[in-house]
Amino acid sequence: MRRIGLLGGMSWHSSIEYYTKINAAVAERLGGHHSAQILLDSCNFSEIRDLQIAEDWAGADAALTATAQRLKDGGADAVAIATNLMHKCAPAIEETVDVPLIHMVDSIATMAHERGYSTMAVLGTRWTMLDGFYTDRLEARGIATLVPDEATCLDVDQIIWDELTQGKFTDASRARYVEIMNDLKARGADAVTLSCTEIGLLVPPETAPLPAIDSVDAHVAAIVEWMMAEELIPL
Repeated sequence: MRRIGLLGGMSWHSSIEYYTKINAAVAERLGGHHSAQILLDSCNFSEIRDLQIAEDWAGADAALTATAQRLKDGGADAVAIATNLMHKCAPAIEETVDVPLIHMVDSIATMAHERGYSTMAVLGTRWTMLDGFYTDRLEARGIATLVPDEATCLDVDQIIWDELTQGKFTDASRARYVEIMNDLKARGADAVTLSCTEIGLLVPPETAPLPAIDSVDAHVAAIVEWMMAEELIPL
């Protein structure tokens, strides 16, 4: 079994999901007392959030690259960023840290292809939906994308930061997200990717009004495949 290094704490509510789901998948495969070999570096999210608000992406690159390097130095065979938005920092990590990065967007594209989805609605922070680093990568993997209009993107974004990343999950926000998913379905999406790691805690995929991929589930599946491979699989 390979050892995975998780860049976590963004937010810690979803990092718990990663730890639980990775271990559950390994236990299901191997049985007995088997569990996953995980290194977790959980940041103080307030510090990362300050960099996001300032749109200091160079500072964010430096912070996450340092975290990934600590994980590599601690014995991680590969690293994974346990958050969608901070994949803005993925190129800096891949360039600097000498272990593979298991990329969340690639894992979503793989799952979408396996399930036969061709046009994915993307819900996440406004940067995830509008900045291109995320949707462009999906489209490069053959998955067309749809996002809400800019005003709705800001609504989705506000709920993420004011509620979900602080562990608040309300019926009103759940109903709003379902409404937005229905609008994207009417525009031609055949599925939706829950591209903030907390959205699946608000709207579990089985309750969504169209087929849904929880980004955590897709990422965990890719991580576990990497960990359990008899030989290291090049990414």
